[in-house]
Amino acid sequence: MTSFPQTACPVHNLPLAERPDSLLCPEGCSYPIKGGVPRFVATDGYVSRFGFQWNTFAKSQLDSYTGQPVSRDRLQRLCGGDLSVLKDKLVLEAGCGAGRFTEVILNAGGTVVAMDLSSAVEANQANNGANPSLQIHQADIEKLPYAPGQFDVVICVGVLQATPDPERAIAALAAQLKPGGLLVIDHYGMDYTLAESRRVLRKMLLALPDSWSIPVVRAVVNTLWPIHRMFWHLRAFPIMVRLRERFVKLSPVLDYHTIYPQLPPHILHEWAILDTHDNTTDHFKHLRAPEDTRRTLETLGLEGIVVERAGNGVEARAVRPTAA
Repeated sequence: MTSFPQTACPVHNLPLAERPDSLLCPEGCSYPIKGGVPRFVATDGYVSRFGFQWNTFAKSQLDSYTGQPVSRDRLQRLCGGDLSVLKDKLVLEAGCGAGRFTEVILNAGGTVVAMDLSSAVEANQANNGANPSLQIHQADIEKLPYAPGQFDVVICVGVLQATPDPERAIAALAAQLKPGGLLVIDHYGMDYTLAESRRVLRKMLLALPDSWSIPVVRAVVNTLWPIHRMFWHLRAFPIMVRLRERFVKLSPVLDYHTIYPQLPPHILHEWAILDTHDNTTDHFKHLRAPEDTRRTLETLGLEGIVVERAGNGVEARAVRPTAA
């Protein structure tokens, strides 16, 4: 098995010594280990609602739970169509959530260091923590607890648009690559649209206590879901297809009937609650054009840059040059 990297103090960039319940920096910094997960941040900060979300829907997006390779297919596309690039590689997964892609990377033969700023690390630990090829850390993308240049692959999916500064986040991730290492990222595109009803819901939710957001979203989805299902059942009628298109644009509920028709109804309902919550409780929602992402990767000195309009908007991969 590929060796895990040496952790480093995110403040002093010095190697950390492991104790039974903490990691210690020579300069006096101490990072507790709770539930088997080293904690390099004191709180969830701006992603606290995501922590609630992923611990509530801990298994909802795992391929092993849905029985469909949705996460695998998405990551395979992001990696250029071949997950063998992960086999026997040391992979940093930044913003791991509950571990939907952690599971895929492990199944592809990668050794994974999965990190997240939120308490979602607890869900990932429960889902994948028994695998000896995995370490999980609660940490900040901009203050990673690793010395630069240690990873063969760095993956960040569904995360950058929700960070305070995507430019800084991408730069921090690129710095973790070994020479010849592969960076895989995605981002919301400039054409990403937010229904007015979802804007209103988002504004309301961000003004409420964290603990209210999931119950409110669940109530909204449960109220409108029978209408979403009705239109889907009546899709054989052209007029109902047109009416459904208009309704889906007006509804605040994320509806994946047409995108993932292979998923069973109860999973589609779970995803509707999960992603409606995800989409209306993010403190930051940045948008990027493909050329913005390409420019950033070029500025960082990466090569073999591929930028495509796909998935959530913009998907990209690039390679750190090998030493001369």
